[in-house]
Amino acid sequence: MKKEIADRLVALRKLMSERGVQATVIPQTDPHQSEYIAAHWQVRRHFSGFTGSAGSLVVTAEHALLWTDSRYFLQAADQLNGTEIQLMKDGLADTPSIEDWLCRTLNSGDTVGIDGMVYSANATAQLRKELAKDGIKVSSSFDPADIWNDRPALPQCEAFVHDIKYTGKSASDKLSGILDQAHKSHASAAFISALDEIAWTLNLRSNDVPYNPVLTSFLYVAPGKSTLFVDPAKITAEVSEYLKSQGVETAPYSAVLNFIAALPADSAVLVEPARNAVAIVETLGDRAVAGPSPVAIAKACKNEVQLDGIRQAMERDGVALLRAFMEIEQRTGNNGEGLTELDVCEILRRYRSQSPAFFDESFGTIAGYGPHGAIVHYEPTAESNATILRDNLLLVDSGAQYLDGTTDITRTIAVGTASAQQKRDFTLVMKGHIALGTAIFPEGTTGHQLDVLARHALWNNGLNYLHGTGHGVGHFLNVHEGPQSVRLNHVPTPLMPGMIISNEPGLYRTDMHGIRCENLVQTIPAFETEFGRFLKFETLTLFPFDLSLFDTDIMTDLEIEWVNNYHNTVRQRLMPLLANDDERKWLMAHTNTLSR
Repeated sequence: MKKEIADRLVALRKLMSERGVQATVIPQTDPHQSEYIAAHWQVRRHFSGFTGSAGSLVVTAEHALLWTDSRYFLQAADQLNGTEIQLMKDGLADTPSIEDWLCRTLNSGDTVGIDGMVYSANATAQLRKELAKDGIKVSSSFDPADIWNDRPALPQCEAFVHDIKYTGKSASDKLSGILDQAHKSHASAAFISALDEIAWTLNLRSNDVPYNPVLTSFLYVAPGKSTLFVDPAKITAEVSEYLKSQGVETAPYSAVLNFIAALPADSAVLVEPARNAVAIVETLGDRAVAGPSPVAIAKACKNEVQLDGIRQAMERDGVALLRAFMEIEQRTGNNGEGLTELDVCEILRRYRSQSPAFFDESFGTIAGYGPHGAIVHYEPTAESNATILRDNLLLVDSGAQYLDGTTDITRTIAVGTASAQQKRDFTLVMKGHIALGTAIFPEGTTGHQLDVLARHALWNNGLNYLHGTGHGVGHFLNVHEGPQSVRLNHVPTPLMPGMIISNEPGLYRTDMHGIRCENLVQTIPAFETEFGRFLKFETLTLFPFDLSLFDTDIMTDLEIEWVNNYHNTVRQRLMPLLANDDERKWLMAHTNTLSR
């Protein structure tokens, strides 16, 4: 593989030279600004060999560098080893931004080439602004994939209708709501590129992208008639009739640029620059009205039908997890059979897939034993697959896509006997988890303002984690959903009733162990006073934490009470769904009262 990467970089540099480009930036995305992308758009992976879901490759005639965030520092270092590509640890104080590095390295008059169909309008504007200070130009017509000879085809999975019994709202009603939002931005139509927004709007799903049940398409929303740009082979007769009933016609996926170029000059089309490719926005030209997505908030604030479905999915997921962890415990016991990380992944998928409502996993399972647990987004492979031995920690981050909801849960368990340090680390993480989960906050509060609650106990002990504390979660959609989040950097979207986020503080000791404790929570009303309306969180996830890892000496009475109340809820919700006495005994043992 290392030789293949070297050969690809040679070919890329030849293409750059032929087209008068002195540098190229290759992001990990697609024309829809997706996080998880189909094989057809894995261009950065093709040229670098790095498989993480975030990061950008920069190539010049003499340099090749890859920027990625703290989730992937260890993974990237391993996968780039043996290549010429230098790892740039994004987010660290001594790591320059891509723009700064390019300004230091290139000369005035040089050109940076990017593919305008995968670079967002916002990102392109920022790149041009920063590079122009040093006389460096940006061309948005350079596509490195032009020399990818065996490039995978576009996804070919068929679309299907997500029944209104799950969605709670028709596509036609959602389209009307989008037009109402467009009018507020002084536009008469809207253009949507984000695949999860299109899937939500039209109540359509597909299997085009790993883990995300979305349909590769663009959507133009206009009064009277909207247009879905999609490969015709993906639209069955049933789906075609359904779309017509909702006031939507179809056109070929490849026709999108020609279509928007032909719109009347006086058209006013709402587009969100952060979620649409610069090629789309530039083709619209003066017809583009830049503004916030007309879908994002409506999609993030789940309705009661969706929330009821998610609660049922959590119960189903909790039972599957119980059966999976029973098997994991049995196979890692004192006379264990040499269970591996990949075995854990298989066990989880096997039990979840027994549900008729199961569609897919919501992301690749992270099963990290011992040192692998310290790799934040580690995903075991045949080459890295570790055997789970005694007396260390196993971190398992997994989730499922059910027709009625999306789940995402992380549990860290002791295999054998945990050390005092491991227990202390775990408990400090849980103190942050509890602090965030029990927060009460005024309406209008953002996740950025709450993030410190999850870190306070760690910071007091000189500890920290570099990833975000919480991300939005879709409804039978992307497991990572915006616009809301809980993280150190400012995100302006306030937390609103119906929004679902993860609560997942962590702690990672390189070459030793990793700890993360994650539940999904829903924002709900708390109370109202003369000072305004206050909100809080309802915990949705239903599965025990490892009681053997709590160090009650450093816990408050209220924290111990929270653990016991949570485990009591888990027991009450899951017990009626269990099949036999062994399962009931396991649940009772793992939700016992925690005491000093």
